[in-house]
Amino acid sequence: MSNKAIFLDSDGVLNTAIMKDGKPVAPTTLAELEIPEDVEPCLEKLKVAGYLLICVTNKPDIERGLMTQEDVDAIYNKMRSVLPLDDVFICYKENSYCYKPKPGLLLDAAKKYDIDLARSYMIGDRWRDIGAGQNAGCKTIWIDRGYQEQKPMPPADFTVHTLTEATQWILNQ
Repeated sequence: MSNKAIFLDSDGVLNTAIMKDGKPVAPTTLAELEIPEDVEPCLEKLKVAGYLLICVTNKPDIERGLMTQEDVDAIYNKMRSVLPLDDVFICYKENSYCYKPKPGLLLDAAKKYDIDLARSYMIGDRWRDIGAGQNAGCKTIWIDRGYQEQKPMPPADFTVHTLTEATQWILNQ
């Protein structure tokens, strides 16, 4: 039997996005990384419910010269040490098969871990995350953080304002 997974975006879902000019941006150093208090208990509940927990994130900031590979490694090593993540899949190139909303990261994870995408969820705070989940055939949950930017179209299967609400919705399915 195939596994089921929760795919989670990092910035704005697993860690706090930094607001610059009304837009969310990723922390570019370990010092800027902030993991909200509700994240670990939410992930623990999903883990107990039998889900693999996989972070899927776009990281064009190296290509753009905003951070180094060492910064990325430090941030995700820290996240793996404090959160019960099974794996982290990162797309570095904007024009590639894995750059969300393309489903490459989710498809790669599904292949590696024998994941049934139809029984899995993508949780994200931006339209690209929801698009990737839809394109991979997952159920999608959009955490609406009130950003002044494009909304997911078509809309996510469920819209919430916190990871706690998303977790409760999944566990009630």
